[in-house]
Amino acid sequence: MRIVDERALLLRLRDPKKVTSVIPKSKQLPDSSVLVNWGIDEAHVLKNLNIKVPSPIEGKYKWTGKYTPFEHQKTTAAFLTMHKAAFCFNEQGTGKTASAIWASDYLMNVGKVQRVLIICPLSIMDSAWRNDLFTFAMHRTVEVAYGAAKKRRAVIEGKSDYVIINYDGVDIVSDAISKGGFDLIIVDEATHYKNPQTKRWKTLNKIMTTDKWLWMMTGTPAAQSPVDAYGLAKMVNPTAVPRFMGSFRDQVMHKISNFRWVPKDTATDTVFRVLQPAIRFTKDECLDLPPMVYVKREVALTRQQTKYYKLLRDKMVMDAAGEQVTAANAAVNMNKLLQISCGAVYTDTRDTLEFDITHRYKVLREVIDESSKKVLVFVPFKHVIDILVGRLDEDGITTAVIRGDVPAAKRTEIFRQFQTMDDPRVLVIQPQAAAHGVTLTAANTVVWWGPTSSLETYAQANARVHRSGQDHKCTVVQLQGSAIEKRVYAMLDNKINIHTKMIDLYNDVLA
Repeated sequence: MRIVDERALLLRLRDPKKVTSVIPKSKQLPDSSVLVNWGIDEAHVLKNLNIKVPSPIEGKYKWTGKYTPFEHQKTTAAFLTMHKAAFCFNEQGTGKTASAIWASDYLMNVGKVQRVLIICPLSIMDSAWRNDLFTFAMHRTVEVAYGAAKKRRAVIEGKSDYVIINYDGVDIVSDAISKGGFDLIIVDEATHYKNPQTKRWKTLNKIMTTDKWLWMMTGTPAAQSPVDAYGLAKMVNPTAVPRFMGSFRDQVMHKISNFRWVPKDTATDTVFRVLQPAIRFTKDECLDLPPMVYVKREVALTRQQTKYYKLLRDKMVMDAAGEQVTAANAAVNMNKLLQISCGAVYTDTRDTLEFDITHRYKVLREVIDESSKKVLVFVPFKHVIDILVGRLDEDGITTAVIRGDVPAAKRTEIFRQFQTMDDPRVLVIQPQAAAHGVTLTAANTVVWWGPTSSLETYAQANARVHRSGQDHKCTVVQLQGSAIEKRVYAMLDNKINIHTKMIDLYNDVLA
């Protein structure tokens, strides 16, 4: 095969009529080779004839947006354009969102797709998808379908090129989605559709028709059990799996007792076979990635947190009106707002008021499940550590803790175990207790449960995984739910010393 002037494919075939009989305007040359237009329709026909040709995106696309794609992103985008239903299993941090955006934009350019629906977790609708669409496809219109059903319907019934919606939102307005003219549906963190018995799965399956494109994306397709592959395969490649989930379970699992099943030796091969067509790049395969990826994950505050956050802010406004605000007073109040956001606040009487951390913990669990290696979780406030570790223990996630009251000798042993042994999987750290002088390259994901107010601590803590001996690219995940958290993270990312700008930060929060 040869590409001619980026417009046509010159194919040397034993049976030229195999192509000329099904592709209009294809031409057989005297030497029995065939000249075919290099378009997306022709490429798909050739693929169906088991003739391997590249996607025309590789030669005919401008790769829009602010950044030049890496080679693995180009390969991923090309793969997606060649498959109407497919999986993308690229690891977290490899830029699969951008690849999907470029691929879908190309399909829009050639008239194969008119509108795209993106289904993703609530926490990344804005922070990941909308931001990335603005970055990589700024010429396209984007809206987020969120809020009351009426508001969601208005967005879906609109004319935006891309509509972003969360999983539960699909259930609420599925009828509008079915009539919304969406030619392509992209499902991010697709493991939420692993069980075909759920309402969520059934709703999406009903929306899907044979004329629609479907790309399902996740870095962990069967993280908990080989059985998790069933729902995904049934959505994308239904002929690859039995009609009933129990039959598939029998294929991949061995029954030990009524309460215990273990994977068969052949389970991995079976999962690989049914989860096709698929593409996967791991972080260590992507040598062209930036050394550090920063990701913001939105976390909704509970009603109780919102209430106390507002009460404290209102008090701060009143105090600011009646007396001169000092940097010290500002720091105390800022700290309390951060404590409320994180899950526990110390009262004036040194009592501790705890809040429900379910929302924030759910996002953390998503990050842990997505990570290919161990995870560091930096928690600025001591009392929140106890609450968080309790939840991790309940979920069976092996955890160790480093905070200010852990003796030096014990810290050394914990660090050693974390670096050299399978367990613990997660290390929860009070950032100031492990910001310097320790190597923790067994982890490649850093999660900030809430921001620190120290720029030095922030930089040094992130450097625990990003140092000599690290063989994986690293991801820093910032959990943020309140205005103060977002402002502090922005200052840290821009290398602004918060302590020197405390009054400015205080005034920004009150504005």
